[in-house]
Amino acid sequence: MSATPQITPSSWMMVMVLGMIWGGTFLVIELALETMTPFWIAAARIGFATLLTLGIWRATGGKLWRTQEQAWLSLIIVGALSSAIPFMLLSWGQQYVTSGFAGVSMAAVALLVLPLSHFFVPGDRMTPRRIVGFVIGFVGVVILIGSQAFTSTGAALETPGRIACLGAATCYAISSVVMRRLPPIDPIGLAAVPLIFGSALVIPTAYLSEGLPPMPDPQTLMILAFLGLVPTAGANFLRVWVIRTAGPVFMSLTNYQVPIWSVVLGALILSEPLPSSLVFALALILAGVGLSQYSALSRLFRKAKGPPRQLRR
Repeated sequence: MSATPQITPSSWMMVMVLGMIWGGTFLVIELALETMTPFWIAAARIGFATLLTLGIWRATGGKLWRTQEQAWLSLIIVGALSSAIPFMLLSWGQQYVTSGFAGVSMAAVALLVLPLSHFFVPGDRMTPRRIVGFVIGFVGVVILIGSQAFTSTGAALETPGRIACLGAATCYAISSVVMRRLPPIDPIGLAAVPLIFGSALVIPTAYLSEGLPPMPDPQTLMILAFLGLVPTAGANFLRVWVIRTAGPVFMSLTNYQVPIWSVVLGALILSEPLPSSLVFALALILAGVGLSQYSALSRLFRKAKGPPRQLRR
């Protein structure tokens, strides 16, 4: 692992792909909730993802640590905080809060990662420009989501539900920083092993809290398989690669994209109306991203232009 995050054109592409994948996941989860309970949806996602990722890892040799230095406790923490615990917290919390508040909670990951990376990740310092940029982006997300961002549902457990959503965001932030600090490790193994730990936690919890799952029909089974294979297993590979190379702060930019893709895909697929604030919110989010990643963007454009031409005498 390089001490300084290496942000490349591939890093930007992977973050954009992750934002689109996770932005569309909400639509698929809504379909799954018609026939499945929340905890079993989370268990199915992690279960399918674990089987696929484990198979790929074993096929590529099944190696994990690349040096004598090992950090099993940190790897267990990554497994618990990157999927298992936040999946369950969100599944439970979204029963009592608006979807808008859940979206704002996920956008808050970027703000939570900033101070954590400043103190625990070499080379990912918290500068005034970064702080302003991330705050501007967060404001853009709040404007995009609109009034439902903080509207009360009136549910008796709304406050614990909000705490659960913010707890999920905190889990994602901490797991990103811990993952970045791991010693040299096989990236496929890093994607697979935390999912194994996550499955060991989520599946028993789903059984204890919701009993045996209903037998899914073929359509529901396809939906659950898609959730496990694309936004969980596939996206997990990309997330690991981005965090290990470009750093958790850069990875957190994905959380500003998710609400945008959710709104756009909802309009394209479900014919939902686009909010009037979309253009203004998008401008704020892009401005915040540009400001917070000014140095990385400057290097990217300099590389795109190539070396300066020598003047002929």
